[in-house]
Amino acid sequence: MTDHVTTHQAEEDARNDQILIYLNGQIVPKEAAKVSVYDSGFMLGDGVWEGLRLYNGTWAFLDDHMDRLFEAAKAIDLDIGMTREQVISALLETQKANGMVADAHARLMVTRGVKVRPFQHPSLSRSGPTVAIIIEHSRPSIPRPITLATVPHIRGLPMSQDPKLNSHSKLNCILACIAAEKAGADEALMLDVHGFVNTTNACNFFIVRKGAVWTSTGDYCMNGITRGKVIALCRANGIPVFERNYSLVDTYGADEAFLTGTFGAQTPVGMIDGRQIGDGQMGPVTKRLRELYKALIEQECA
Repeated sequence: MTDHVTTHQAEEDARNDQILIYLNGQIVPKEAAKVSVYDSGFMLGDGVWEGLRLYNGTWAFLDDHMDRLFEAAKAIDLDIGMTREQVISALLETQKANGMVADAHARLMVTRGVKVRPFQHPSLSRSGPTVAIIIEHSRPSIPRPITLATVPHIRGLPMSQDPKLNSHSKLNCILACIAAEKAGADEALMLDVHGFVNTTNACNFFIVRKGAVWTSTGDYCMNGITRGKVIALCRANGIPVFERNYSLVDTYGADEAFLTGTFGAQTPVGMIDGRQIGDGQMGPVTKRLRELYKALIEQECA
């Protein structure tokens, strides 16, 4: 397969060449938004981040994203150096500077900052954190259901690198993505430490069997905000939903499969490991959840 699709594929937008970026309290042109080679994010992947989406002038589920950001920073003992209100204010300032009201995606990043010497110990980061906010014009453009390939890379145990952390250290997921691409697929399906189906390299994963929605237990997967909203929507709308262990056998025999994430919301999966899922197109349960999620966004971002 040569026409690879990614779950973050967006329409080309020339305005992104001229965006303004927030960096450590200043809003600067894209070409001026530079960090030091001594930055701990660049050097070690030492940092945390959030992805947020702008609908109708409002950042969807902003409180959930801020909760997750500050919880992750606390978990890695990183002082963001800003209050929650100041982080939100920086996001809104950057949005306003770019004149954006909808179809925009933000990546909010916090690293441990510039190190005095090029080594691992966190005490070498002495100048405070680096905070950057990139907001791009971004309209999803995923032309077909995506294809997945199961890869040998797993989502690890919480004591190795907890998948619940949105950390800058993404090499495990990048290697999974490369393996999937070399197998001719768009994205990687990753198992957990017991061999049960877990997530993809970038998104949370769901299947539908006989009208019921299944997803992983949550023990080894990303703490996805969209994942949580989909589970809640199922419960509120009489759609059976199970957080459970299930295998590739269950997955290959599913009627539907889809991914969840802030960028693509719910992205249908047409094929896994060369096996067509259902009729290979978006199924009725996925379609219904998309409509329910769209209504939730309209209510959230009225």
